[in-house]
Amino acid sequence: MTGGFSAFVLTSVPKRIILILMQPSLFSASLSQAFTVSRLTFWIRKLLEGDETLQDVWVQGEVSNLSRPASGHVYFTLKDENASLRCVMWRTNAARLTLFLRDGMELEVHGKIGVYEPQGQYQLYADLLRPLGEGALFQEFLRLKSVLEAEGLFEAERKRPIPEFPRRVGIVTSATGAALRDMLNTLRRRLPLVEVILVPTPVQGTDAPPALASAIRWVNRQSPDVILLARGGGSIEDLWAFNDERVVRAVAKSEAPVISGIGHETDFTLCDFAADLRAPTPTAAAELATPITIQDLTAALADHRLQMTRHVLNLIAARRYGLASLRSRLRYLSPARRAQSDLQRVDELARRTFSSLIHRIQLQSSHLEGARKRLDALNPSAVLARGYAVVRRKEDGRVVSQVMLATDEMMVRVSDGEFAVKKQ
Repeated sequence: MTGGFSAFVLTSVPKRIILILMQPSLFSASLSQAFTVSRLTFWIRKLLEGDETLQDVWVQGEVSNLSRPASGHVYFTLKDENASLRCVMWRTNAARLTLFLRDGMELEVHGKIGVYEPQGQYQLYADLLRPLGEGALFQEFLRLKSVLEAEGLFEAERKRPIPEFPRRVGIVTSATGAALRDMLNTLRRRLPLVEVILVPTPVQGTDAPPALASAIRWVNRQSPDVILLARGGGSIEDLWAFNDERVVRAVAKSEAPVISGIGHETDFTLCDFAADLRAPTPTAAAELATPITIQDLTAALADHRLQMTRHVLNLIAARRYGLASLRSRLRYLSPARRAQSDLQRVDELARRTFSSLIHRIQLQSSHLEGARKRLDALNPSAVLARGYAVVRRKEDGRVVSQVMLATDEMMVRVSDGEFAVKKQ
C-alpha cells in the first residue's frame, strides 16, 4: 500500500478498523488486486454500519462548527481535547429538539456511525441530544419519581381545583428572573384586583431546594387562594432543584392549590407531577391562576346590572299592580265610598219617593177627575141646564117631589136663577 493510503486509514477510521485492515488475509487480497477509492470506502462503510455497537452509541463532547442550513438539517462537530467527530442530525430529528444548541455546549449525543462516501469520512448520524451529565440525572429523576409515585404523591385524586376568582396569589420564584416580570404583567393585565404575595427564593444551585421548600411552607401561612411555583427555562441541571424530594413534598403538602410553571413546555420536573396543575411556562401559570379576567368580570357585571334592572322593573310593575289592587280594595271599603254610596242610595230613594208621590198624585188626580165628572154628571145645576127645574116649598125649602107636597107658594129653581110661583 502507499503512504497516502496509510495516512487515510489513520485519520479517517477508528483503530479497530485499522487492525482489521492490517490482517494478512486482507493484505494478500489487496496485493493481487488494487481497490478503487469508491470500492474501498464502500467496504469500510459496510464494516462500520455492520457493527451493532457503533449503530447504538452515546458519545460525549463539546459542540463546535455548528451549522443550520435552510434544509433544516443540523451539522456540528463533537470534540474533546484529543479528537473530533463530525455529526449530522437530519431535519425530522432536529425538529424535535428541545435544546438550544450553541457552540461550546457539552453534550451527550446518541446515534449511529456511518461513512460519508463523497468525502471519505466517517461521521455520527445523531437522533438524540442531551446535556452532558443528564443521563445520570435522568436516572435519579426516574428513581425518585418511582418512590414518590408509590407513596401516592402524584395521584389525580388528590389534585384540587383552582379557584375561579382568586383574591390572593402567592408566587414562589426568583426576584430577579424574567419569569417574575412575565407573571406580574399577566396578573396585572388579566386581574388587577388580585393581591400578590411574592416570596423571593433561589431557584438554582445547592441552596435552592431548602429555600424553595421553606418558601412554600411560609406562603401557605399567608392564606393564599393559589400558589405559583415558577422559574424560566434551562437545562436539567438548572431545573434540578424542582426535582429535589424536599421541594416535591412541600408542594404535595401545600394547603393552597399549587400551579407549577417551571421551564419551557417540554421541561418536566417532579414538582409538576406533585402540583395541582402544571403550566407549560410561568406566563401560562399566571393565566391558569386567573380563570376569570377583569374583562370577564366587567362583562358579568354588565350582565348582572341588566338582569338587576329588569328584575327591579318587573318588581316595580308587580308592586304597582298590587298597590293598585289594594287601592281599589281600600276605595271599595273606605267610609267615603260608603258615604257616597249611601248618598246615592238617598238620592235613589228620594227619586223613587218623588216618583211614587207624583204617580200617587197623578192617580189621585185621575180619581178626583173621575169623581168630578161623576159629580158633574149628578150636579143638579147640570140637570137644570138641560131644562129641568127644582121646585121647593117656600116655607120650608123642601123639594116638591110629589103633588101632595105642593103648597100655595113655591120657589122654582132653573139653571140661571129661581122665581116664585103660586098654586092655582
